Amino acid sequence: MHPLAQFSFCPKCGSSHFEEHNEKSKACRDCGFVYYFNPSSATVAVILNEKNELLVCRRAKEPHKGTLDLPGGFIDMHETAEEGVAREVLEETNLKVDKATYLFTLPNIYVYSGFPVHTLDMFFLCEVKDTSSFKAMDDVADSFFLPLEQVNPEEFGLDSVREGVIRFKSLR
Repeated sequence: MHPLAQFSFCPKCGSSHFEEHNEKSKACRDCGFVYYFNPSSATVAVILNEKNELLVCRRAKEPHKGTLDLPGGFIDMHETAEEGVAREVLEETNLKVDKATYLFTLPNIYVYSGFPVHTLDMFFLCEVKDTSSFKAMDDVADSFFLPLEQVNPEEFGLDSVREGVIRFKSLR
């Protein structure tokens, strides 16, 4: 199925003659507007404490409610990736990121309200000064530190985060 199949009308003129142009875009036959479907930017935080344990969260909401996750989320407009990951960490765990170091990116499809959102998830190793003040907030049901050797990637619900945990563990 084309990624824009759920969109029937041109976002510029409202025409119903909004048709597949190529694998990543649709074009309007009436006004000529071509809309390219690009991934949304999202961040994922890898946070280790002084014991080399990984901060993991339990998802409070769908998709994959109840599975493990890492702090993170969508980047807001006018925000850098570093600002976005710091904001998401603060909103979800009450921790203040002092430094965010880029690790790698992974593509993902995040289903929001039944709608597949293609994302490019940017993973950051985040340094925080005080890990003792963390608590589950926002869309996190629980958060806790796990020794890296006890972290099981299969317990993570989101594909990109599962793959990111595997990648990060292989770097250690």
